[in-house]
Amino acid sequence: MTGEFPLAPDVCHLNHAAVGPWPRRTVEAVARFAEENARQGSLGYPRWLAVEQRLRERLARLINADSPTDIALAKNTSEALSVIAHGLAWEPGDSIVGIAQEFPSNRIVWESLADRGVIWRALDLERSTDPEADLIALCDESTRLIAVSWVQYARGLRLDLERLGAHCRTHGRLFCVDGIQGLGALPFDLKHVRADFVVADGHKWMLGPEGLALLYVRPELRERLTLRQFGWHMVAHSGDFDRADWAPAADARRFECGSPNLLGAHALEASLSLLAEIGMEGVWSRLQERTEHLIGLIDRRGFELLTPRDPARRAGIISFRVPGVPSEPLYRELMERRVLCAQRGGGIRFSPHFHTPLATLDRAMEILDEILNRVT
Repeated sequence: MTGEFPLAPDVCHLNHAAVGPWPRRTVEAVARFAEENARQGSLGYPRWLAVEQRLRERLARLINADSPTDIALAKNTSEALSVIAHGLAWEPGDSIVGIAQEFPSNRIVWESLADRGVIWRALDLERSTDPEADLIALCDESTRLIAVSWVQYARGLRLDLERLGAHCRTHGRLFCVDGIQGLGALPFDLKHVRADFVVADGHKWMLGPEGLALLYVRPELRERLTLRQFGWHMVAHSGDFDRADWAPAADARRFECGSPNLLGAHALEASLSLLAEIGMEGVWSRLQERTEHLIGLIDRRGFELLTPRDPARRAGIISFRVPGVPSEPLYRELMERRVLCAQRGGGIRFSPHFHTPLATLDRAMEILDEILNRVT
């Protein structure tokens, strides 16, 4: 697997929760695409569209959707969430339940509905020992939607989506899952989760480029979303440019108003092919081995683990704090020493993936030891 990730020897890449490295096959796919474009222009456009179709198929399998026609390709998670938030028909007094410690993309979009009289009601994770029960407790007769991230971006808390999905179906509420910190890291099954909407960018755990994201809308709900973007690509007869009458496509393409990102499609399709070869169970098993190894390194040094210890509550994010030492200067020095990480949730966030060598985790912590020996 090291051949797929030829990272420089002095780089400890522990930042998949931000932007992941491309596999070698992805680099080669983009290079081939660029070279073909340079030499032949768009002569191969039909083949490029076939790659995009394979991407939809891979994304459908990744979440266990019924059909690739259920998959729309958005520019990013924020756009996908905006399609949902500003497509639904709201009434003054409607409420949405979510989490206070969300990444801004999954908070601002719901707060933006305030001028329509929609209330965003947020659970403070710091005060919760049973977040699913507490999210459900925040719901009342006004609650139309529960919108959460599968994995919280800062400290890595993983929610029990099946529990929330079952509640929403039983009580007639919609369920929106931001899967960006989980898809590509561990298995996801739409049939069990029963989400109405799933969104996720491809540039983190899916190891693809920025600028391309998954948008799933349950087929029965597609026509309930008012469209706010229009263009040639989202109509039923998208190839008939002279047609005067038009209607939105019946499938998920209705949410794609213009020309596709075929460069991004070549990259993400190649990256997902690697995950498919290993299988998501295999990816998850290897990732768990690495997160357990990292927690052991943290514990042996007496650092404070901020990520939940319960394996059922974790994914690939491991956040920790060094007692008595501010995290911000530690983060800066780690980055200067080419340990790619993040400062999140009051601590240092490491996010390895299935391919990360255990030696890289050891080396990152040794570098942290060297920094601490100098500053303390």
